[in-house]
Amino acid sequence: MKDYDFDIGIIGGGAAGLTVAAGASQLGAKTLLIEKEKELGGDCLHFGCVPSKTLIKTAHVYHQMRNSRHFGLPGVELPSVDFKEAVKRIKSVISKIQRHDSVERFCRLGAKVEFGDPVFSDEHSIRLNGKSYSAKNWVIATGSSPSIPPINGLDKTSYITNKEIFYMDHLPQSMIILGAGPIAAEMAQAFCRLGTKIYVIQRNNQILSREDKDMADEVMNSLDSEGVVFYLNTSVVGIKDDGKRKKVTIKNRSNGKTSNVKAEKILVAMGRKANLFDLKLESVGIDFSNKGVKADMRLRTKQKHIYAAGDVTGNYQFTHAAGYEGGIVVSNAIFHLHRKVDYTLIPWCTYTTPELASIGMNEKLASAAGVEYSVWTEAFKDNDRSLAEGEKIGKIKMILDQKEKPIGVQILGPHAGELLGEWIAVLNGKVKLSTLASSVHPYPTLVEINKKVAGTFFSQKIFSEKVKKGLKFFFQLKGRACSKEDLVCR
Repeated sequence: MKDYDFDIGIIGGGAAGLTVAAGASQLGAKTLLIEKEKELGGDCLHFGCVPSKTLIKTAHVYHQMRNSRHFGLPGVELPSVDFKEAVKRIKSVISKIQRHDSVERFCRLGAKVEFGDPVFSDEHSIRLNGKSYSAKNWVIATGSSPSIPPINGLDKTSYITNKEIFYMDHLPQSMIILGAGPIAAEMAQAFCRLGTKIYVIQRNNQILSREDKDMADEVMNSLDSEGVVFYLNTSVVGIKDDGKRKKVTIKNRSNGKTSNVKAEKILVAMGRKANLFDLKLESVGIDFSNKGVKADMRLRTKQKHIYAAGDVTGNYQFTHAAGYEGGIVVSNAIFHLHRKVDYTLIPWCTYTTPELASIGMNEKLASAAGVEYSVWTEAFKDNDRSLAEGEKIGKIKMILDQKEKPIGVQILGPHAGELLGEWIAVLNGKVKLSTLASSVHPYPTLVEINKKVAGTFFSQKIFSEKVKKGLKFFFQLKGRACSKEDLVCR
């Protein structure tokens, strides 16, 4: 058997790579972790989830202060936002989390960390900073980068992506956002709340294309009510920088009319591409594209000892999905369990106000799969805690299959990502819907809406005319005490 320098080598120090490195090293595998940036943590920590959620919270607080009268408080005249202070807070939060993703921590776990740009020299070896490193197994976890579309004039115009937006030296007066996915929607609302005039240009006829249109439209309406301007079903014809502002020429895809939108900044948020093109994967026979590396259900590439995890798989580009895939790799590369990925119950959340969280199938996915289903909903305007907190927008949508089992849940409302936690446990644990409906939840809480939608499903069975007739027959129940005529009289 050939002697390698390491049991496992990991290229990429983001969520997937760190999961594999921590698991493998603690299990006794000699582990090498390579990261091209100066620090570990990946896109999520430095340019994604952490800075975005930190900024969203800052914008939320500022928005509430400006709307204090809605809560029975005196109105407040606020000064303009100093974005440099917001950036300081973002960096502070990142710094605290960075300690968990530090070289020192992984060294204590037993992993060796190196920085640089590796390339494969053969199927078991890479070259890094003039040195060669070999490993029995390799993991490609290099993440993804913003995808820049081939729009006429964009290459000659300055723009920002998620790499720059959290570290600007001032708050822009206006910003055009190309795309309307989760990042675009979250940043549109956050910057609008901070005082930036926002224009969102979307090729499709709805924002958040992955979601059901009714849910996505409610998110859009909420952002629209706060001042975000949307151009749907619109393509970008060209972009020009006149020195002071950027001019984006757009075309309505329905009527063919063109118009111009001008703003100080342009944010490109039109998807991601896998970071694979500098590794020389073709030299070791691994198939890949912009979307990702080709891997099987065990996350093995064409070279069975080389695995892929995280955004480079081209599947679900979420930090929690990357962590899940990292766990699959550890199971297969270290334990040799032949474990396969199963994305059926991968949850996700868009952190706008209201939040939109989902698990399992929505109506779009169910229809595409040819699944017959029924939909059950409850509105947050009927939840007492929601009303107490001034939240009236949104609903929960439960999707049941023909066997009346839940196959998916979407929650649009306050703290939807947190409320989804109960459904994650219910669906993964195969808990009966009747168990959820009969469980006791504290009052008043938002989470009661989960019990309510399950209870609504059973109510149509329990309180049916058939049941009432049966009870009347067996137990001589007398029926209504208040007639419909009494209601008319009132």
